[in-house]
Amino acid sequence: MLDLARLPRLSAAVLLLSGVVLATPSMAQESTDPIKLTLHDWTGQLITTNIMGEVLKKAGYSVEYVQADYLAQFAGLETGDLHVAMEIWATTGQEALDNAVATGKVENLGETGMQAKEEWWFPDYMKEKCPGLPNWEALKEPACAEAFSTAETAPKGRYLGGPVTWGGFDDERVEALDLPFEVVHAGTDAALFAELESAYQRQAPIMLWIYAPHWAPAKYKGEWVEFPTYTPECYNDASWGSNPDMAYDCGKPFGPIWKAGWVGVKDKWPGAYKAIKAFNVNNDEMGAMITDVDVNGKKLEDVVAAWMAANEARWSDWIKK
Repeated sequence: MLDLARLPRLSAAVLLLSGVVLATPSMAQESTDPIKLTLHDWTGQLITTNIMGEVLKKAGYSVEYVQADYLAQFAGLETGDLHVAMEIWATTGQEALDNAVATGKVENLGETGMQAKEEWWFPDYMKEKCPGLPNWEALKEPACAEAFSTAETAPKGRYLGGPVTWGGFDDERVEALDLPFEVVHAGTDAALFAELESAYQRQAPIMLWIYAPHWAPAKYKGEWVEFPTYTPECYNDASWGSNPDMAYDCGKPFGPIWKAGWVGVKDKWPGAYKAIKAFNVNNDEMGAMITDVDVNGKKLEDVVAAWMAANEARWSDWIKK
């Protein structure tokens, strides 16, 4: 660390007040430009990103939060107009991430420590009306599909997907597996789970996209549909799987939640780059924080502040790396 006691008092004060990152010789080229972190439309990602932002601020960096589309953000990461994305889920964003990394302009910054699962989910009480569940083939039965229908979709079942910007290939999955279901996309993350709450309280039919880490799988009793196991070939080779003419005839992939960034981050902000790569939280602690915000009504900034206070030794180590 740079010893401020050895600097003239005025010079040290100017450096501190100006917010300049005080760098070791290995960090001599640190930029004072803001590091732009992307924000999306689900609570967990907002928590992850704000924790990272607060840690970087503690290290003396300027941080800017930028609202961005989950998949379209890669264009900005490739040009350097955006700098860091804290949650790229293997379940929905792996292909986009791999394509961006292949350009040489985006870097995979490693795992966040969280493991992602996203799939079709139904409440336990629906098994009485569709006893073949959780096997996906039960959904092909007309009576089962109708049990999940609404006035707008009958006799087809309704699958409530996430916002269109999340991707996930659910429309393609329905077509490839010849499921008598209609995909209806929720407008927001909040709308998705508000509809689940309403249906669950009324014991009403519902099939929807649920993901983990999240509070919903813990709060509600239910199961994920068991589709044919994902392989890369399922998404990329139409001849794979039960439908020889179409891709996506399988479930979604499970796997890590990644961090990604503009390839220039490591040269422009080498200290921040190391801290971002070191960032690590697990499903349990993230699930608890999401619960505090979405279920217990706490302010997101208060939940982030509480995590920072309880984990100072941990994040301090990230910025020392």
